[in-house]
Amino acid sequence: MKILFLMLFLVSLFLFPNVIRKSLAARPSVVSIGSILRFNSTTGGVSAVAIHAALENINSDPTVLNGTMLQVDMRDTNCDDGFLGMVEALQFMETDAIAIIGPQCSTIAHIISYVANELQVPLMSFASDATLSSIQFPFFVRTMPSDLYEMAAVAAVVDYYQWKIVTAIYIDDDYGRNGIAALDDELTARRCKISYKVGFPSNAKRSELLNLLVTVSNMESRVIILHTGAEPGLKLLSLANGLNMMGNGYVWIATDWLSSYIDANSSVPAETINGMQGVLTVRPHIPKSKMKSNLMSKWSSLSKKYNHSDLRLSAYGFYVYDSVWAVARALDAFFDDGGRISFKNDSRLRDETGGSLHLEAMSVFDMGKKLLGKIRQVNFTGASGQVQFNAQGELIHPAYDIISIIGNGARTIGFWSNYTRLLSTVLPEDLYLKPPNTSLANQHLYDVIWPGETAQKPRGWVFPSNAKELIIGVPNRFSFKEFVTLDNGTGKMTGYCIDVFTQALSLLPYPVTYRFEAFGSGTENPHYDQLVRKVVDNEFDAAIGDIAITMSRTQTLDFTQPFIESGLVILAPVKKHITNSWAFLQPFTLGMWCVVGLSFLVVGAVIWVLEHRINDEFRGSPRQQLITIVWFSFSTLFFAHRENTMSTLGRGVLIIWLFVVLIIQSSYTASLTSILTVQQLDTSIRGLDDLKNSDYPIGFQVGSFAEEYMVKELNISRSRLKALGSPEEYAENLKLGPKKGGVMAIVDERPYVELFLSTNCKIAVAGSDFTSRGWGFAFPRDSPLQVDLSTAILTLSENGELQRIHDKWLKTGECSADNTQFVDSNQLRLESFLGLFLICGAACVLALVIYFGIMLRRYLKHEPPESISAEPGSSKSKRSLKRFFSFVDDREPPKQKRSLRLSGSSMPTTPTSNVDIERPVRPIRNGGVVNIES
Repeated sequence: MKILFLMLFLVSLFLFPNVIRKSLAARPSVVSIGSILRFNSTTGGVSAVAIHAALENINSDPTVLNGTMLQVDMRDTNCDDGFLGMVEALQFMETDAIAIIGPQCSTIAHIISYVANELQVPLMSFASDATLSSIQFPFFVRTMPSDLYEMAAVAAVVDYYQWKIVTAIYIDDDYGRNGIAALDDELTARRCKISYKVGFPSNAKRSELLNLLVTVSNMESRVIILHTGAEPGLKLLSLANGLNMMGNGYVWIATDWLSSYIDANSSVPAETINGMQGVLTVRPHIPKSKMKSNLMSKWSSLSKKYNHSDLRLSAYGFYVYDSVWAVARALDAFFDDGGRISFKNDSRLRDETGGSLHLEAMSVFDMGKKLLGKIRQVNFTGASGQVQFNAQGELIHPAYDIISIIGNGARTIGFWSNYTRLLSTVLPEDLYLKPPNTSLANQHLYDVIWPGETAQKPRGWVFPSNAKELIIGVPNRFSFKEFVTLDNGTGKMTGYCIDVFTQALSLLPYPVTYRFEAFGSGTENPHYDQLVRKVVDNEFDAAIGDIAITMSRTQTLDFTQPFIESGLVILAPVKKHITNSWAFLQPFTLGMWCVVGLSFLVVGAVIWVLEHRINDEFRGSPRQQLITIVWFSFSTLFFAHRENTMSTLGRGVLIIWLFVVLIIQSSYTASLTSILTVQQLDTSIRGLDDLKNSDYPIGFQVGSFAEEYMVKELNISRSRLKALGSPEEYAENLKLGPKKGGVMAIVDERPYVELFLSTNCKIAVAGSDFTSRGWGFAFPRDSPLQVDLSTAILTLSENGELQRIHDKWLKTGECSADNTQFVDSNQLRLESFLGLFLICGAACVLALVIYFGIMLRRYLKHEPPESISAEPGSSKSKRSLKRFFSFVDDREPPKQKRSLRLSGSSMPTTPTSNVDIERPVRPIRNGGVVNIES
């Protein structure tokens, strides 16, 4: 029998060598993995229980590892002391572990990642430090979402509530610094920023934390991001509550340390929970699953069994639990693929001084790369959701719950998912079933009770009580001082713009300390581009005044809501009303008058030709016919012609001509009315096109953006531009004109122009505004004061205060009403009506060609060709032409109607259809046939 078994074994070994080799060498009875945790922390305690729970489930199921037992060697590390923690971790690496769960501390994870790379041992870490990357550390496997995603969720919350600046408080280690750096990047992408960041050591004293919070309370931002561990974070929240920093106006957003603490601790002290009411926090989203439910149901007994009965299950527990399962599944695939567990010494690891680290005891895992590959290929649904790694070595579909601390616990107000990178009240796993919708309009969160027990969203910032006063630049103008001026006696700034600014400030719910600083000498208007540049360079905290909002300025600054409309317009001199006796001739040019008169005569002659043969009203002596032509032509001007047109061609020509007369008459009436009632521009520049195409000099106000606009946008040569510094120079240069050293026109902004026109009646606006802009107050980028002042300006506009300030400073004079009516009313030229005349002329020519064609055809029928060709030689053509014109001039004879056979007595008299016969027709009975004769 024994011989039989031996023979079967040898045959199997020969036929299936790989299978036998795997069964003998690839499945050891026990496999050891390591774990580096901080046992005295909440996260460390939850992780320890989760590891034991995973081991129990794996080892109790023989199908997972096919009989191989998985065991873990746990070591405690000191995260507070980086040096001691590093030494303890290095000592742990002397053991021959094929994989390591942890560490939870980013500082230790950085050190161990270098060692894991050297020893080729996969490091299954739940350290969230974003700088820990599989690119730098190939054997580093992150088994929970990175801080990159957590900070993206926090930044999305900040952006959703439209807060532009935040204060960041963080623990000063790798975890804290790198997390805030990631937050800064995410906020910058949303045009938000960290206005103040402050770090503190893990062993900071209470007095140091108090000083830190006092400093933060003096900052303008009231949105505070707290990125620490649980112990220092709770201490900071407690101290902030004592400093009244948990009341109205404040916003506290804690990272996932707070949600992990609340989830893991079964009994949070009432004093602690009361001190964090209204705080927002985030928590890695754990979708519902069967494995999650099983783990939660067993957690109470497991925590008691492993001496952590006071801890509940948190998100970290789910991820650690799945980390162990990922190693087990990878090991099973590793063994199935012929993997073996063996170690070798690295000759480079030698402790020459004989220290206690025993570097020579560290061994390299021979097939560590193969096991790492199997780990990165795992794909299963675990307690934390789908466990699968992308090409970058990160878990797929990272998502976070957005949580509000209220009452005795936490309330989920929404979710953030990397799938859409938006906030939503829809579960992330439901979003994965649809194409990603990244529209910001889809963002939504449930209502929040903020610190101070208010449902109203905090502003997010205040003007700091101890802040330096704002230095506000104000242009020191030389002209148009109604807008802004400096009183040299008192040094006080006054004017329309100043009143708008001070009234808007009075509507803010907080005080603003400021002082005005004049910009410019006052002997000429300052250059406004230089003024706003000082705001960009932080020499001024803001700039107010008559500052135009231009595209180039908005690229570097933020402007408030415009408080007055402004656009560039053209100023030009005007003529007086025309009051001479020949004013009625002004609407048309001489050429237009000549063409109109000639057209009347031509159309009259054409109608005469078309009607002369058949219409007795166009017949008679030559004198009578000439009078008829002239009378008929000019009577059409008033639609008073009495002669009937009988021919179809004549009626067609007349209809077209009457339409032309209607247009000419209406245009003449409108132009004459304008000439007699409105003053006329006394310049060849009447609009933007004339401005660009002419070569005349053009004036502009000193310091205005109009100069650069005309040069860069309208391509007007700078040599044509003349700088003018006052309203007096405006009037003088327009009066002189270009021939005497003045200008043809002036380009300036409408508010200045309206003020100028109120006292200058001989100047007007040519054309309409050719830019649409406004005046606003300039602030640095992302200044919250700009947003609040814009709201205040809108309030001033709605309650009428803005108009009252306008009426106070910008009173209009006697000329204002008249000057707004100036229009460009040139004489009407032939070019404007050329199309009409061409249509009418073409109709006349076409009618004549058709008419003479018909006449020629009738003539040839009337005169046989034999009689024409029988005439001699040279006089033949003259005689034929004479007979043809004689035929055309003759009265057309009445047309003979066909005889009609009647059965009755007599026919009523009827006129012929084609010839107008004034004499009545009389029927002549001849038997049963009636003949109709004239």
